[in-house]
Amino acid sequence: MIANKKILEGIIRCPACQSVGLEEVGSTIRCPVCSLSFPVENGVPLLIAENKTAGKQSEIHRAFGSTFEYIGHYRRDALEYDYFKERHGAVRHSERRLREYISSKVPKVQGLILDVGCGGAWVAKSFCPKGYKTISFDISPKNTQEALKRYPSENHAAVVGDVFSLPFREKSFNYVIASEIIEHVTEPETLVKNVFSILKPGGTLFVSSPYKEKIEYSLCVHCNRPTPKSAHLHSFDEKILTSLYQGADLAEVKYYTFGNKALAHLHTHTLLKHFCFGIWKQVDRLANFFYRRPLSIIVKWQKKEE
Repeated sequence: MIANKKILEGIIRCPACQSVGLEEVGSTIRCPVCSLSFPVENGVPLLIAENKTAGKQSEIHRAFGSTFEYIGHYRRDALEYDYFKERHGAVRHSERRLREYISSKVPKVQGLILDVGCGGAWVAKSFCPKGYKTISFDISPKNTQEALKRYPSENHAAVVGDVFSLPFREKSFNYVIASEIIEHVTEPETLVKNVFSILKPGGTLFVSSPYKEKIEYSLCVHCNRPTPKSAHLHSFDEKILTSLYQGADLAEVKYYTFGNKALAHLHTHTLLKHFCFGIWKQVDRLANFFYRRPLSIIVKWQKKEE
């Protein structure tokens, strides 16, 4: 049985033929148009159509004439890396400030949120208690099932799917959050275009990424070729990231840079972790005024009202 399926009613669609009206039949969901069936595991529908997924190419893959079997890669990644593990030190502080910054920009009006690449499901943890309905969306069955287990709420549902073949109908969400995933995908522009299309009129998309990251490579012990550390395929600044969507239905786009390399190198998190978000933000802004080396960027795309 699908967990909190009322949240999903009317918005999920077949990822293969894009038809709506999927039917729950036992432990599966069936498309009445193309007759494909999709399993439901521990309350989470796995809405991935194998005939719609394939290897992708980024610049590094094109250089080596290879493809990136990203679905298998990130499902294995979720098994090897615990996204729910408690972080410590500078990493914990950095994640906290990123999440606080995104949360501060989400309007106070309750609505339906899609957390793209939910990982450890911080969005559900933060917003479900506030009355926002949240769908934890990830390519990994492990992450989505663990998200429901850790943060049970009548406002929380989860779906396994592929952002390049979205199982959601257009104009379904008030807010979409894609935090720290765009640097991992082969086609960033397609990601932004796809998730923007499922926003309701007046809806908001938030995308975050490391800012002007210098991507480092190591030599793979299996294929003896360079492989990017942390699987980061792209580096973004405000010009590149804001240019990824400029459609006619765009009302406005804004960006915010924050974090500071000098503060990070000086390990100031040992002191700054005691500051509330507002005070930390002022300290961070002052540091970037004198030494502009931000660590992160958030871009906010607002969709036009109809």
